[in-house]
Amino acid sequence: MRFELLDKDPDTRARRGRLHLPHGTVDTPIFMPVGTQATVKSMTADQLRALDVEILLCNSYHLFLRPGHEVISRLGGLHSFMGWDRPILTDSGGYQVFSLASLRDISDDGVRFRSHLDGSSHFLGPESAVDIQMKLGSDIMMCLDDCLAYPASHLEFGKSMRRSMEWAGRCHRYFDSVSDPAGIGEIGRQSLFGIVQGGTHPDLRKESADRLTTLGFPGYAIGGLAVGEPNPLMYEVIDQVEPVLPQDKPRYLMGVGTPADLVECVALGVDMFDCVMPTRHARNGWLFTRSGHIAIKHAEYKEDPAPIDSCCACPVCRVYSRAYLRHLFMANEILSSVLNTIHNIFFYLDTIRRIRQFIDAHRFKELLTEVRQTGSCRSL
Repeated sequence: MRFELLDKDPDTRARRGRLHLPHGTVDTPIFMPVGTQATVKSMTADQLRALDVEILLCNSYHLFLRPGHEVISRLGGLHSFMGWDRPILTDSGGYQVFSLASLRDISDDGVRFRSHLDGSSHFLGPESAVDIQMKLGSDIMMCLDDCLAYPASHLEFGKSMRRSMEWAGRCHRYFDSVSDPAGIGEIGRQSLFGIVQGGTHPDLRKESADRLTTLGFPGYAIGGLAVGEPNPLMYEVIDQVEPVLPQDKPRYLMGVGTPADLVECVALGVDMFDCVMPTRHARNGWLFTRSGHIAIKHAEYKEDPAPIDSCCACPVCRVYSRAYLRHLFMANEILSSVLNTIHNIFFYLDTIRRIRQFIDAHRFKELLTEVRQTGSCRSL
């Protein structure tokens, strides 16, 4: 992996960059749609390519349980398995284990957990987390980390962070010691990112970032946010962590967020984002627009001939009315999820594209000011 830092906004920390990965080049800032089980729900790979999705996130925990990373490896790796020829980032499974608190037991060695599918027992440690992702063949892999929900005490966050740092060291050593079992050596080596933890405590976040940068990862994620803390506190944590991270490496904020969050966090120096919000909300009939969101099930749209967003150039807004989309949703038609997802993913990707344009024009502060004043992204 190679990261180019192309430009910086003069009035904020917003950056323009480019990631060169084994399966293609990705411009940053970037939003990664989430394809949890080797699929973005209701979307084909061709539809994602048509929207110009540059990189996907897939979930190694779910793929480890079903169909199994060894199966995917024997079938040529995750790219071949899902028919996707562009970059993929896989997470380690740490967050999924965190979310299954009643089914797992964490120790310094790793995590013993029971499958949410059939109750079978499994162990996930730093080395096995790396091995699973190497077998999947993703372009970017994540270290195994220990994630806590907010709120927690300084003592609890400190214990969790230091465990995560020990795991990061083990992931790093194991990754450097093994060959390329996924068989992608002919197009480039996979990359492993470290994850900054420490909850909402500045001293713990700095200790975590310092320890990770000493190890020398090619990229750094900010984890353990969007787990219950208020947004202003999340922004404060990012503001404190960013200066500690290397300027010449990409920064990835995990699991965030709304379109306004993207603008705020780009202003703080974040380069990469993922979130289930556009796809999950699409299936629930929650559609994003430049002036806010609409809930398509509401009766006011029953005879509304307008598109979701008159300023949107997505394939859905060019053809379909709110009335039709409401009908599909109320009738529980599969096409409802497809069309809603196309629109929401397009909206997020278009938001990111326009954010890049504002950075390129050195006008990003204008956009940031508008978002803070109006709570929406009308300039986008």
